[in-house]
Amino acid sequence: QLQASGGGLVQPGGSLRLSCAASGSIPSVDIMGWYRQAPGKQRELVASIISSGVTMYADSVKGRFTISRDIAKKTVYLQMSSLKSEDTAVYYCNMKRTIIPSYNYWGQGTLVTVSS
Repeated sequence: QLQASGGGLVQPGGSLRLSCAASGSIPSVDIMGWYRQAPGKQRELVASIISSGVTMYADSVKGRFTISRDIAKKTVYLQMSSLKSEDTAVYYCNMKRTIIPSYNYWGQGTLVTVSS
């Protein structure tokens, strides 16, 4: 249902933009988010945006990452700047709806590697 793209190799201090689009017809989304999982670590929430437009960021990415969305296209973006080696991870997008008909969809993951 969700197709993520935009990952790749970038040097420290560089930027990347991730995109995640929902395919098919789905009811309106309540929460869109980006998670990441680094090797040997648990998956963590990086950023989220709710239906009202309010955003939330993990402390580790505040001021460097920006989450945005295109409601009509059912697409969520993650603009990442000033990337650090510790941002290296597989990034997963998530879209969930909490009221019936509820759902919780995950993208396939896109690898971001920050290295010189």
